[in-house]
Amino acid sequence: MAEEESKQLAFVSEVILKKRKHKEESIALTRKQQLESGKYGGKKRKMEEIKRPEQFIKEFRDKELDLIRMKQRAKRAKSSSWTPQSKLLFIVRIQGKNDMHPRTRKILYNLKLRRVFHGVFMKASAGVFDMLQKVEPYITFGYPNLKNVKDLIYKKGCGKLNHQRVSLIDNTIIEQALGKYGILCLEDIVHEITNVGPHFKEITNFLGPFALSKPKEGLQGKRAPYKDGGDTGNREDEINDLIEKMN
Repeated sequence: MAEEESKQLAFVSEVILKKRKHKEESIALTRKQQLESGKYGGKKRKMEEIKRPEQFIKEFRDKELDLIRMKQRAKRAKSSSWTPQSKLLFIVRIQGKNDMHPRTRKILYNLKLRRVFHGVFMKASAGVFDMLQKVEPYITFGYPNLKNVKDLIYKKGCGKLNHQRVSLIDNTIIEQALGKYGILCLEDIVHEITNVGPHFKEITNFLGPFALSKPKEGLQGKRAPYKDGGDTGNREDEINDLIEKMN
């Protein structure tokens, strides 16, 4: 009996007790941080993110309605005449999330507008205009001036080289990618874009979309056409005001 009591009351040094206490406090702190960051609260978070049946129904109806409206706009585009004021367009995506039909999303992707507040240069044509009409609630476009073309390329321009996005900080990058077309520097790019030159397609493929800043002013969140007081559709020369706010 005495031997058992001596084993139970075996001496533990103060150093070991301090280490044990420190370890327990460290474990408790780590656990607290994990719970606060949600690392082990995944089940609770996932339960909150589970969609209800009525949410699925609403999203399905929104997408079907988007498809119907897109078809209506497509018919209207075929019967209308469009004479561009310039060969050069700048298109900005300003809307679009869960309520888009897959066909709408595909057109936006074909325009290289995968994200909201991305912008691209396009050559004005009847085919491009038909696509813009179909996705009108999600984009706005117009005719950029020389100043904004230059500012966009110098401030926001990036190029694709060896499957990687690189900043245009050195003309050797441009020469390496576009030298075979006689494009050797930023000024050559600006000239070719502004005048929609013979290598416009190669340059726009090299540049890709421009990641613009969200404008503090200039967008009201309305899907009505710009001419009717909304945000979308053709702004003509007034696209330059929006570019300046987003550049």
